[in-house]
Amino acid sequence: MITALLLASTTHEPPLHSIMILMASILLLVLLLFYFIVLGPDPQVYLINFSCNRPGETFKLSYKDILKMGKERGKFSPEAIAFQKMISERAGIGNSAYAPKVAIGQQTPCMIEARKEAKLVIFGAIDELLEKTMFMSTKNINFLIVNSSLFSPTPSLSEMITNRYPMREDLKIYNLSGMGCSAGLISLDLASQLLKVHRNSYALIVSTENITHSGYYGNKRSMLIPNCIFRMGSAAILLSNRTADRGRAKYQLTNLVRTHTGASDDSYKCVSCEEDDAGYLGVALSKNLMLVAGEALKTNIMTLGPQVLPIYEKLHFLTNLLGRKVFKMKISAYVPDFKLAFDHFCIHAGGRTILDEMEKSLKLNEWDMEPSRMTLYRFGNTSSSSLWYELAYSEEKGRIKKGDRIWQIAFGSGFKCNSVVWRALRNVEP
Repeated sequence: MITALLLASTTHEPPLHSIMILMASILLLVLLLFYFIVLGPDPQVYLINFSCNRPGETFKLSYKDILKMGKERGKFSPEAIAFQKMISERAGIGNSAYAPKVAIGQQTPCMIEARKEAKLVIFGAIDELLEKTMFMSTKNINFLIVNSSLFSPTPSLSEMITNRYPMREDLKIYNLSGMGCSAGLISLDLASQLLKVHRNSYALIVSTENITHSGYYGNKRSMLIPNCIFRMGSAAILLSNRTADRGRAKYQLTNLVRTHTGASDDSYKCVSCEEDDAGYLGVALSKNLMLVAGEALKTNIMTLGPQVLPIYEKLHFLTNLLGRKVFKMKISAYVPDFKLAFDHFCIHAGGRTILDEMEKSLKLNEWDMEPSRMTLYRFGNTSSSSLWYELAYSEEKGRIKKGDRIWQIAFGSGFKCNSVVWRALRNVEP
């Protein structure tokens, strides 16, 4: 009897190898969870929403009004007035673009007025974004990135934002300056890199430029052009890497390509902030700007193309390249059909000439160029924020459908050409 009981008790004890298998399974499960939560694939970057500031009716100004104010101030020579009139008439900008009080003639350019303009457009864009994202508190934002090329005061514009809105004490702040009209996509690149490392985070980007601070009051032709094309504006963009936010997000970031040609003196000097012979500060544009921009674009799409084009288009391009470079065939370079890769184009509204060249180079049609041309007409060149006004135009026209791919491309001093590709996660209703 005792022997039978002992045998019965030993048969009910789990074998040692079963315990080891169970422990190994638990350990494997823990390791898998650790990998997917901590060491797993890079999280996706989602664009929750964005907003573009419209300062109000009192800030709308036609180029004729701006020239009239400049003439009354006596700053410009008759030749400079005539040159600005010629450029303004050809710029493709309408009479409803926004200009600061300095351009209207109500105030004298100074740091106080420059800060007033910055607060007007930046706070306006952020306030509207917060209205669109009612679920979001500014205290949930982990990263704040502000880009303004020419106006970089102390305290910084990013500190100006933290002084206005309640934000967390461990907020990481970045302020980018001197990077031209493509700085908005550079800010986006910085935000995406941060979001790939810091999980469950939000990033707020603010892209703007300051017209009050960057106005030119001399008579040098190459420095008068920015007076004719740049206008007031700002955009605020909310990004997330939280999987839970995918359902409420508008877009998912799929590609980002940055190229620069600053090693070349022509590229480096083609857009330069400097003083003229009379000591007036302004931004000078060189005559070979379009040539430099074309080379930068070529470099950028050579990198972007293989990432986004269908395989048969890649083969067509490769065959053409081999024929020209290897077999020395006298054939023209093949420009890939990027409409096979993208449904919408947001090209920096730098001016009518730039848009004309881009339309020709990329073989786009009137419908493709409409967001860029209408943004230029309605808002002027708002520098780094112009791409967001263009995307907003496409949304308001009901163009964006689920699965659509959007190409944003911008140029900037230095010289830089940057591209970003988004995929729409849902239909965006006007």
